[in-house]
Amino acid sequence: MIEEKWVNKFRQFLKTYNEEDILRLVDNYPETKSVSVNYDNLVKSVSELATELLQNPDEIIPAAEEALRQELKIHFVDIPISGSDSEEEMDLKDVKVRFENLPHKIPIRDLRSKHLLKFIAVEGMIRKATEVRPKITDAAFLCTNCEHIFNIPQTGTKFVEPKECENVSCERRGPFKLLIDKSTFVDAQKLQIQESPESLKGGNQPQSIDVDVEDEIAGIVKPGDRVVINGILRSHQRTLREGKSLFYDLVLHCNSLEYVDREFDELNISPKDEKEIIQLSKDPHLYEKIIKSIAPSIFGYEDIKEALALQLFSGVPKVMPDGSRVRGDIHVLLVGDPGIAKSQLLRYMVKISPRGVFASGKSASSSGLTAAAVRDDLGDGRWTLEAGALVMADMGIAAVDEMDKMSREDKSALHEAMEQQTISVAKAGILATLKSRCALLGAANPKYGRFDRYEGLAEQINMPPALISRFDLIFILLDVPESKRDGDIAKHILRSHFAGELNEQMSRDPASEITEKQVGEQMKIILPPIENEMLRKYVAYARRNIFPVMEDEAREHLVNYYLDLRKMGENKDSPVPVTARQLEALVRLAEASARIRLSNKITLEDAKRTTRISMSCMKQVGVDPDTGAFDVDVIATGTSKSQRDKIHVLMDVIRDVGDRNPGGKAPLEEVYVAAEAENISRDQAEELIRKMRQKGDLMSPDKKHIKIV
Repeated sequence: MIEEKWVNKFRQFLKTYNEEDILRLVDNYPETKSVSVNYDNLVKSVSELATELLQNPDEIIPAAEEALRQELKIHFVDIPISGSDSEEEMDLKDVKVRFENLPHKIPIRDLRSKHLLKFIAVEGMIRKATEVRPKITDAAFLCTNCEHIFNIPQTGTKFVEPKECENVSCERRGPFKLLIDKSTFVDAQKLQIQESPESLKGGNQPQSIDVDVEDEIAGIVKPGDRVVINGILRSHQRTLREGKSLFYDLVLHCNSLEYVDREFDELNISPKDEKEIIQLSKDPHLYEKIIKSIAPSIFGYEDIKEALALQLFSGVPKVMPDGSRVRGDIHVLLVGDPGIAKSQLLRYMVKISPRGVFASGKSASSSGLTAAAVRDDLGDGRWTLEAGALVMADMGIAAVDEMDKMSREDKSALHEAMEQQTISVAKAGILATLKSRCALLGAANPKYGRFDRYEGLAEQINMPPALISRFDLIFILLDVPESKRDGDIAKHILRSHFAGELNEQMSRDPASEITEKQVGEQMKIILPPIENEMLRKYVAYARRNIFPVMEDEAREHLVNYYLDLRKMGENKDSPVPVTARQLEALVRLAEASARIRLSNKITLEDAKRTTRISMSCMKQVGVDPDTGAFDVDVIATGTSKSQRDKIHVLMDVIRDVGDRNPGGKAPLEEVYVAAEAENISRDQAEELIRKMRQKGDLMSPDKKHIKIV
């Protein structure tokens, strides 16, 4: 029963706060069928109604909808709706009142039996979503005997059929025919919402809950979206083969949906925080402080930490007048010997990024990184989409460790995610495009365990050149013994451990004589100058509010740097040193550099900083090991210009030797001797022949001969 006092109170409230919404609904009915009520206004206006809503939503929501119907009827008197009065009555049955902005959001893992049948708000990320399908709410049946038509409301989880005809003079037990055109349907969708990755404590598995969505809010969200769902928590009894179970499944019946996907809005920045942030941005040693705040327990690597700081702040994504989008995210790849803290850097970055996801390449599949099509009970055995790591890291950082150990198909899944920042899914009849606007931070080990600086990069990393060339910055971390540096690292590691030992003993051993002052003094070396929480807020503030524009001097500096490098490749025999892709990377880095200072202008200083970082990367990566010249092909194609030239020479040698021998078979020994005469050493010739055999240019009829295919 709907209580009259609640209806009257709601009518009064709607007149005060939602008059405009009601008029808009009158104009747009039946396309629009709902009015949104801000819970704050309800608390201010009628606090007992607000409290009652949370405790007894099944009484209050129907009263609110009845109040809205009564208000609408006043307006609809002037606007005739097609058909009779009874049709008008029926038409207004589907209007809804949606409550938004509830104060307390309950984490999914804290849902308990005390929350059953209460009105609650749950925040999380859409993990799966079924298609929108019609759901019957009122079934019309025809008795085939007396042709009497009667309705049965469908309120439960199972379809209810009539036991006998309602016509008193008939009362037959069937047969009955369902009349689709006389029945009432509503659009319905099932969602699964999961805890957001950033709200998880380390090692916890994210928990999820099923959500039923109906009417015009069905079909507006997709996997990967972050939302708040307000609704009534209900339960359905599990049915097993043996009978009904004692356990019930929780289902949230959605009343309203709110998006949380306004970039970095998980972080609430108070006016006090904002004051601190602006104060910090004026610090003359700001860059040093931010660099030192990234993984302070790892010694050195200042240039890499500077690049990671720039990645954290990111460039500005732009939408061009022709509709194309240019990414602002900076992708960084760390390649290096084992045991030099690559994984630690990755994990630290995920921790301080406002939204970060960590995945290991060895264990992550392409569907785990992008999106999977899964068949499950959520959509009655239909196919649904499940968001992967790169979709979950949207607007944040996705750290992928051991990228070299991923299978070929999984690596190819990253191409589109890195450049276009979308993920196209074409699986099990589902065609969809999901957003993955994240910066990728990858780590890889060299093929043979350690890095050989006399070999090209592409030969040593087990990754396709097309993928490597998509990274804006590639750093090579070499483990080279050097007594002074090794001593510093050893002291740093032992002091960090000592600080940790003191802290553990002080907190765990009641009889310990260690004081907080002693611990504090030792902790200084591993404490970041800017606390993690503050740094996250600083990054979020910069990315939300700062959109810098490049000054003429800075633009000129970048153009000159690019042209100087390109000039090296003008000679007929010279390799191409850089491509336009590297220039775009410089622009992104310069924008990030200005954002660190919270400046809306990109100055010459910023441009110089980016060219310095870019140059140090180029010297490590883009150099042909044979000639020492800059060569972009080392990264982009995996074969340097000098190697390509040698391949041409070697092919001619094999052709000549093959022509002198029966069947075109060239003896390997003869080929090596002839190659040495052309300044190609035996080792190089062996390596090049191996490569050409892999590509299918050469074949081996037996162990001692080769032949051109």
